Amino acid sequence: MLGPQIWASMRQGLSRGLSRNVKGKKVDIAGIYPPVTTPFTATAEVDYGKLEENLNRLATFPFRGFVVQGSTGEFPFLTSLERLEVVSRVRQAIPKDKFLIAGSGCESTQATVEMTVSMAQVGADVAMVVTPCYYRGRMSSAALIHHYTKVADVSPIPVVLYSVPANTGLELPVDTVVTLSQHPNIIGLKDSGGDVTRIGLIVHKTSKQDFQVLAGSAGFLLASYAVGAVGGICGLANVLGAQVCQLERLCLTGQWEAAQELQHRLIEPNTAVTRRFGIPGLKKTMDWFGYYGGPCRAPLQELSPTEEEALRLDFSNNGWL
Repeated sequence: MLGPQIWASMRQGLSRGLSRNVKGKKVDIAGIYPPVTTPFTATAEVDYGKLEENLNRLATFPFRGFVVQGSTGEFPFLTSLERLEVVSRVRQAIPKDKFLIAGSGCESTQATVEMTVSMAQVGADVAMVVTPCYYRGRMSSAALIHHYTKVADVSPIPVVLYSVPANTGLELPVDTVVTLSQHPNIIGLKDSGGDVTRIGLIVHKTSKQDFQVLAGSAGFLLASYAVGAVGGICGLANVLGAQVCQLERLCLTGQWEAAQELQHRLIEPNTAVTRRFGIPGLKKTMDWFGYYGGPCRAPLQELSPTEEEALRLDFSNNGWL
Protein backbone atom coordinates (compact mmCIF):
# COMPACT_ATOMS: atom_id res chain seq x y z
CA MET A 1 0.00 0.00 0.00
CA LEU A 2 1.28 3.47 -0.87
CA GLY A 3 2.39 5.72 1.95
CA PRO A 4 0.34 8.80 2.89
CA GLN A 5 2.70 11.32 1.32
CA ILE A 6 3.14 9.43 -1.96
CA TRP A 7 -0.55 8.73 -2.36
CA ALA A 8 -1.51 12.31 -1.49
CA SER A 9 0.67 13.60 -4.32
CA MET A 10 -0.57 10.98 -6.79
CA ARG A 11 -4.18 11.78 -6.06
CA GLN A 12 -3.78 15.29 -7.44
CA GLY A 13 -3.09 13.91 -10.90
CA LEU A 14 -5.58 11.05 -10.79
CA SER A 15 -8.76 12.58 -9.41
CA ARG A 16 -11.38 14.55 -11.29
CA GLY A 17 -11.02 17.31 -8.69
CA LEU A 18 -10.00 20.84 -9.60
CA SER A 19 -6.81 22.61 -8.61
CA ARG A 20 -7.10 24.82 -5.55
CA ASN A 21 -4.86 27.40 -7.23
CA VAL A 22 -6.45 27.74 -10.66
CA LYS A 23 -8.08 31.13 -11.03
CA GLY A 24 -11.84 30.96 -11.42
CA LYS A 25 -12.05 27.35 -10.29
CA LYS A 26 -13.73 26.11 -7.16
CA VAL A 27 -11.77 24.56 -4.30
CA ASP A 28 -10.76 20.96 -4.93
CA ILE A 29 -12.20 18.70 -2.21
CA ALA A 30 -11.50 15.36 -3.89
CA GLY A 31 -10.47 12.57 -1.54
CA ILE A 32 -11.50 10.53 1.48
CA TYR A 33 -12.60 12.11 4.75
CA PRO A 34 -13.51 10.41 8.03
CA PRO A 35 -16.43 12.16 9.73
CA VAL A 36 -14.95 12.17 13.21
CA THR A 37 -16.93 11.18 16.25
CA THR A 38 -17.27 13.38 19.32
CA PRO A 39 -15.81 11.56 22.34
CA PHE A 40 -17.62 11.92 25.65
CA THR A 41 -16.61 11.19 29.22
CA ALA A 42 -18.65 8.95 31.51
CA THR A 43 -20.44 12.13 32.66
CA ALA A 44 -21.32 13.13 29.07
CA GLU A 45 -18.80 15.97 28.79
CA VAL A 46 -16.84 16.39 25.56
CA ASP A 47 -13.48 14.65 26.02
CA TYR A 48 -11.07 16.87 24.08
CA GLY A 49 -8.06 14.81 25.09
CA LYS A 50 -9.50 11.65 23.55
CA LEU A 51 -10.51 13.64 20.47
CA GLU A 52 -6.90 14.69 19.96
CA GLU A 53 -5.67 11.12 20.51
CA ASN A 54 -8.06 9.81 17.85
CA LEU A 55 -7.03 12.54 15.41
CA ASN A 56 -3.34 11.84 15.91
CA ARG A 57 -3.87 8.24 14.90
CA LEU A 58 -6.21 9.04 12.01
CA ALA A 59 -3.64 11.50 10.68
CA THR A 60 -1.36 8.56 9.81
CA PHE A 61 -3.66 7.66 6.89
CA PRO A 62 -3.70 9.47 3.53
CA PHE A 63 -7.00 11.25 4.10
CA ARG A 64 -7.62 14.50 2.26
CA GLY A 65 -8.94 15.98 5.48
CA PHE A 66 -11.47 15.57 8.24
CA VAL A 67 -15.17 16.28 8.65
CA VAL A 68 -16.30 17.60 12.02
CA GLN A 69 -19.85 18.04 13.28
CA GLY A 70 -21.44 15.81 10.68
CA SER A 71 -24.09 13.28 11.69
CA THR A 72 -21.38 10.97 13.05
CA GLY A 73 -20.25 13.77 15.37
CA GLU A 74 -23.62 13.85 17.18
CA PHE A 75 -23.86 17.57 16.41
CA PRO A 76 -27.58 17.85 17.31
CA PHE A 77 -26.65 16.92 20.88
CA LEU A 78 -23.98 19.62 21.27
CA THR A 79 -24.43 23.23 22.32
CA SER A 80 -23.37 25.95 19.91
CA LEU A 81 -20.32 26.68 22.04
CA GLU A 82 -19.34 23.01 22.08
CA ARG A 83 -19.70 22.77 18.30
CA LEU A 84 -17.32 25.68 17.82
CA GLU A 85 -14.85 24.46 20.44
CA VAL A 86 -14.68 21.03 18.78
CA VAL A 87 -13.91 22.64 15.40
CA SER A 88 -11.25 24.82 17.00
CA ARG A 89 -9.60 21.89 18.77
CA VAL A 90 -9.59 19.78 15.60
CA ARG A 91 -8.02 22.60 13.60
CA GLN A 92 -5.22 22.84 16.17
CA ALA A 93 -4.67 19.08 16.21
CA ILE A 94 -4.57 18.15 12.52
CA PRO A 95 -1.81 18.92 9.98
CA LYS A 96 -2.14 22.29 8.27
CA ASP A 97 -2.33 20.71 4.84
CA LYS A 98 -5.45 18.71 5.73
CA PHE A 99 -8.85 20.15 4.90
CA LEU A 100 -11.24 20.75 7.77
CA ILE A 101 -14.86 20.51 6.68
CA ALA A 102 -17.22 21.60 9.45
CA GLY A 103 -20.93 20.91 9.66
CA SER A 104 -22.59 24.27 10.29
CA GLY A 105 -26.22 23.48 9.52
CA CYS A 106 -28.99 24.72 11.82
CA GLU A 107 -32.75 24.82 11.37
CA SER A 108 -33.08 28.52 10.54
CA THR A 109 -31.23 30.36 7.81
CA GLN A 110 -30.11 33.06 10.23
CA ALA A 111 -28.67 30.56 12.71
CA THR A 112 -26.92 28.68 9.91
CA VAL A 113 -25.33 31.88 8.59
CA GLU A 114 -24.10 32.78 12.08
CA MET A 115 -22.75 29.28 12.75
CA THR A 116 -21.03 29.14 9.35
CA VAL A 117 -19.28 32.48 9.91
CA SER A 118 -18.24 31.42 13.42
CA MET A 119 -16.87 28.08 12.23
CA ALA A 120 -14.79 29.87 9.60
CA GLN A 121 -13.41 32.10 12.35
CA VAL A 122 -12.26 29.10 14.42
CA GLY A 123 -10.52 27.37 11.52
CA ALA A 124 -12.91 25.56 9.19
CA ASP A 125 -11.86 25.51 5.53
CA VAL A 126 -15.24 24.45 4.17
CA ALA A 127 -18.77 24.51 5.63
CA MET A 128 -21.01 21.47 5.17
CA VAL A 129 -24.66 22.50 5.50
CA VAL A 130 -27.32 19.88 6.16
CA THR A 131 -30.87 20.44 4.94
CA PRO A 132 -33.17 22.12 7.48
CA CYS A 133 -35.87 19.53 8.10
CA TYR A 134 -38.10 20.22 11.11
CA TYR A 135 -40.68 21.82 8.85
CA ARG A 136 -39.91 19.41 6.02
CA GLY A 137 -43.40 19.71 4.60
CA ARG A 138 -42.61 23.30 3.62
CA MET A 139 -39.06 22.68 2.47
CA SER A 140 -39.82 23.15 -1.21
CA SER A 141 -37.11 23.60 -3.82
CA ALA A 142 -37.70 27.34 -3.62
CA ALA A 143 -37.26 27.34 0.17
CA LEU A 144 -34.09 25.28 0.00
CA ILE A 145 -32.58 27.37 -2.80
CA HIS A 146 -33.30 30.53 -0.79
CA HIS A 147 -31.75 29.00 2.35
CA TYR A 148 -28.53 27.80 0.75
CA THR A 149 -28.12 30.91 -1.37
CA LYS A 150 -28.33 33.17 1.67
CA VAL A 151 -25.78 31.04 3.52
CA ALA A 152 -23.38 30.88 0.57
CA ASP A 153 -23.71 34.62 -0.11
CA VAL A 154 -22.45 35.46 3.38
CA SER A 155 -20.12 32.55 4.11
CA PRO A 156 -16.41 33.48 4.05
CA ILE A 157 -15.58 29.84 3.18
CA PRO A 158 -16.90 27.51 0.46
CA VAL A 159 -20.12 25.60 1.11
CA VAL A 160 -20.87 21.91 0.56
CA LEU A 161 -24.51 20.82 0.46
CA TYR A 162 -25.41 17.86 2.68
CA SER A 163 -28.26 15.49 1.88
CA VAL A 164 -28.87 12.75 4.46
CA PRO A 165 -32.48 11.60 4.08
CA ALA A 166 -32.14 8.73 6.58
CA ASN A 167 -31.77 11.34 9.35
CA THR A 168 -33.74 14.29 8.00
CA GLY A 169 -36.52 12.59 6.05
CA LEU A 170 -35.72 15.09 3.30
CA GLU A 171 -33.64 14.57 0.17
CA LEU A 172 -32.27 17.55 -1.70
CA PRO A 173 -34.05 17.42 -5.08
CA VAL A 174 -31.81 17.05 -8.12
CA ASP A 175 -33.14 20.25 -9.69
CA THR A 176 -32.34 22.13 -6.48
CA VAL A 177 -28.77 20.83 -6.47
CA VAL A 178 -28.33 21.77 -10.13
CA THR A 179 -29.54 25.31 -9.49
CA LEU A 180 -27.35 25.72 -6.41
CA SER A 181 -24.30 24.35 -8.23
CA GLN A 182 -24.21 27.58 -10.21
CA HIS A 183 -23.47 29.63 -7.09
CA PRO A 184 -19.75 30.52 -7.04
CA ASN A 185 -19.41 29.69 -3.34
CA ILE A 186 -21.22 26.33 -3.44
CA ILE A 187 -18.62 23.78 -4.45
CA GLY A 188 -20.17 20.38 -3.94
CA LEU A 189 -22.54 17.91 -2.34
CA LYS A 190 -22.21 15.15 0.21
CA ASP A 191 -24.91 12.66 -0.77
CA SER A 192 -25.65 10.01 1.85
CA GLY A 193 -28.81 8.64 0.26
CA GLY A 194 -27.11 5.76 -1.52
CA ASP A 195 -28.92 6.19 -4.85
CA VAL A 196 -26.07 5.84 -7.33
CA THR A 197 -28.33 6.70 -10.27
CA ARG A 198 -29.08 10.03 -8.60
CA ILE A 199 -25.38 10.65 -7.92
CA GLY A 200 -24.54 9.99 -11.54
CA LEU A 201 -27.32 12.28 -12.73
CA ILE A 202 -26.14 15.11 -10.48
CA VAL A 203 -22.55 14.69 -11.73
CA HIS A 204 -23.85 14.79 -15.31
CA LYS A 205 -26.10 17.81 -14.86
CA THR A 206 -23.49 19.85 -12.98
CA SER A 207 -20.50 18.94 -15.14
CA LYS A 208 -20.07 22.52 -16.40
CA GLN A 209 -20.15 24.07 -12.92
CA ASP A 210 -16.92 22.77 -11.30
CA PHE A 211 -19.26 20.99 -8.89
CA GLN A 212 -18.00 17.98 -6.92
CA VAL A 213 -19.97 15.10 -5.41
CA LEU A 214 -18.77 13.14 -2.40
CA ALA A 215 -20.30 9.78 -1.54
CA GLY A 216 -21.70 9.82 1.97
CA SER A 217 -20.84 6.24 2.82
CA ALA A 218 -18.23 3.57 2.10
CA GLY A 219 -20.92 1.08 1.12
CA PHE A 220 -21.42 2.67 -2.30
CA LEU A 221 -18.03 4.29 -2.74
CA LEU A 222 -16.90 2.22 -5.74
CA ALA A 223 -20.19 2.77 -7.56
CA SER A 224 -20.00 6.49 -6.83
CA TYR A 225 -16.49 6.73 -8.29
CA ALA A 226 -17.72 4.86 -11.35
CA VAL A 227 -20.35 7.54 -12.07
CA GLY A 228 -18.07 10.51 -11.41
CA ALA A 229 -17.92 11.23 -7.67
CA VAL A 230 -14.58 12.64 -6.50
CA GLY A 231 -14.35 11.08 -3.05
CA GLY A 232 -16.24 10.12 0.04
CA ILE A 233 -17.06 11.13 3.59
CA CYS A 234 -17.21 7.68 5.13
CA GLY A 235 -17.94 6.80 8.74
CA LEU A 236 -16.24 3.43 8.27
CA ALA A 237 -12.95 5.29 7.68
CA ASN A 238 -12.84 5.94 11.43
CA VAL A 239 -11.91 2.26 11.92
CA LEU A 240 -10.88 0.97 8.48
CA GLY A 241 -9.11 4.09 7.24
CA ALA A 242 -6.37 2.29 5.32
CA GLN A 243 -8.88 0.08 3.54
CA VAL A 244 -11.18 2.94 2.50
CA CYS A 245 -8.17 4.87 1.17
CA GLN A 246 -7.03 1.74 -0.66
CA LEU A 247 -10.44 1.48 -2.31
CA GLU A 248 -10.07 5.09 -3.44
CA ARG A 249 -6.66 4.31 -4.95
CA LEU A 250 -7.93 1.21 -6.76
CA CYS A 251 -10.83 3.14 -8.27
CA LEU A 252 -8.74 6.09 -9.40
CA THR A 253 -6.12 3.84 -10.99
CA GLY A 254 -8.70 1.72 -12.80
CA GLN A 255 -8.07 -1.52 -10.88
CA TRP A 256 -11.74 -2.34 -10.88
CA GLU A 257 -11.55 -6.08 -10.15
CA ALA A 258 -9.49 -5.55 -7.01
CA ALA A 259 -11.70 -2.59 -6.08
CA GLN A 260 -14.80 -4.75 -6.42
CA GLU A 261 -13.35 -7.44 -4.16
CA LEU A 262 -12.47 -4.89 -1.49
CA GLN A 263 -15.80 -3.09 -1.80
CA HIS A 264 -17.67 -6.36 -1.23
CA ARG A 265 -15.81 -6.88 2.05
CA LEU A 266 -16.67 -3.37 3.26
CA ILE A 267 -20.41 -3.48 2.64
CA GLU A 268 -21.52 -5.39 5.75
CA PRO A 269 -19.21 -3.60 8.18
CA ASN A 270 -20.26 -0.27 6.70
CA THR A 271 -23.95 -1.07 7.06
CA ALA A 272 -23.32 -2.18 10.65
CA VAL A 273 -21.77 1.15 11.73
CA THR A 274 -24.30 3.27 9.84
CA ARG A 275 -27.84 2.16 9.14
CA ARG A 276 -27.95 -0.93 11.37
CA PHE A 277 -26.32 0.11 14.65
CA GLY A 278 -25.51 3.76 14.01
CA ILE A 279 -23.10 5.81 16.09
CA PRO A 280 -23.23 3.44 19.11
CA GLY A 281 -22.05 0.70 16.74
CA LEU A 282 -19.29 2.84 15.27
CA LYS A 283 -18.04 3.89 18.69
CA LYS A 284 -18.01 0.29 19.93
CA THR A 285 -15.99 -0.71 16.86
CA MET A 286 -13.57 2.14 17.49
CA ASP A 287 -12.92 0.71 20.93
CA TRP A 288 -12.08 -2.65 19.36
CA PHE A 289 -9.67 -1.08 16.86
CA GLY A 290 -7.67 0.86 19.43
CA TYR A 291 -9.36 4.25 19.18
CA TYR A 292 -11.50 5.86 21.85
CA GLY A 293 -15.15 5.33 21.03
CA GLY A 294 -16.75 5.63 24.42
CA PRO A 295 -20.37 6.46 25.16
CA CYS A 296 -22.81 8.50 23.12
CA ARG A 297 -24.85 11.31 24.56
CA ALA A 298 -28.39 10.46 25.63
CA PRO A 299 -30.85 9.63 24.29
CA LEU A 300 -28.57 7.38 22.21
CA GLN A 301 -27.99 4.16 24.12
CA GLU A 302 -25.12 1.67 24.02
CA LEU A 303 -25.57 -1.63 22.20
CA SER A 304 -27.11 -4.65 23.86
CA PRO A 305 -24.93 -7.80 24.14
CA THR A 306 -26.89 -9.35 21.25
CA GLU A 307 -26.33 -6.30 19.06
CA GLU A 308 -22.66 -6.19 19.97
CA GLU A 309 -22.20 -9.80 18.92
CA ALA A 310 -23.97 -9.17 15.62
CA LEU A 311 -21.72 -6.15 15.05
CA ARG A 312 -18.61 -8.22 15.73
CA LEU A 313 -19.72 -10.88 13.26
CA ASP A 314 -20.17 -8.30 10.50
CA PHE A 315 -16.50 -7.41 10.88
CA SER A 316 -15.06 -10.87 11.58
CA ASN A 317 -16.96 -12.57 8.75
CA ASN A 318 -15.29 -10.16 6.33
CA GLY A 319 -11.82 -10.66 7.74
CA TRP A 320 -11.43 -7.40 9.68
CA LEU A 321 -11.46 -8.85 13.21
